[in-house]
Amino acid sequence: MPDQGGSRQNVTFPSNGRTAHGYLARPPQGVGPGLVVVQEWWGLTSHIADMADRFAAEGFTVLAPDLFGGATTHDGTEAARFRRELPVDRAVEDLAGAVDHLLALDGVVGDAVGVVGFCMGGGFALLLAARAGDRVAAVVPFYGLPPDPDFDYRGLTAHVLGHFGELDGSIPMAAVDEAAIRIGEATDVRPEIHFYPAGHAFMNDENLIGTYDPLQARIAWRRTVTFLWGHLG
Repeated sequence: MPDQGGSRQNVTFPSNGRTAHGYLARPPQGVGPGLVVVQEWWGLTSHIADMADRFAAEGFTVLAPDLFGGATTHDGTEAARFRRELPVDRAVEDLAGAVDHLLALDGVVGDAVGVVGFCMGGGFALLLAARAGDRVAAVVPFYGLPPDPDFDYRGLTAHVLGHFGELDGSIPMAAVDEAAIRIGEATDVRPEIHFYPAGHAFMNDENLIGTYDPLQARIAWRRTVTFLWGHLG
């Protein structure tokens, strides 16, 4: 069923000659490193806005771009259709525009940002990091890989922290290992990968597919915040 809450947009920014939309959350102190949060295939939902708020509370200036142009859903079939109809190149352009927008904002410190992505967004986070080069200093994919298993990671210079579920039927552990090997072969990056005794989307407390695991989510959260501050602070 469609998400009656709708997309959590509150900001616009230029992207490749178009106007893109997203959700911006600022830290309490008003100053902090920039962080792009990339949505799941459900859209820019309340869950993604909540994640942006949580990262902002940890001291980051966070921008979550809306890759679906305002559409959200809680229906898996519809979400899969949204994903199929999303041009990958356009999505990466919007994400690159989000990086530019963050780095130009007052209160954003440093000359590079972090990127965290969930599910579909985890794959896009890696695509963005490879495109953006040294403008992305740290990338954290949660249970997501690029749609092309043979993706060329040359251009990626960011530190990589990956979170994946041992019980995730959609992303086999072997596929994660292969992606880490490809990154290591194409770049100087040595990804830090963690596997959890959990299924896909174990961080999503809306629990849309029944796999939310609060304990593993807390562990992954603390690792992520520590990692981001280590490379952006």
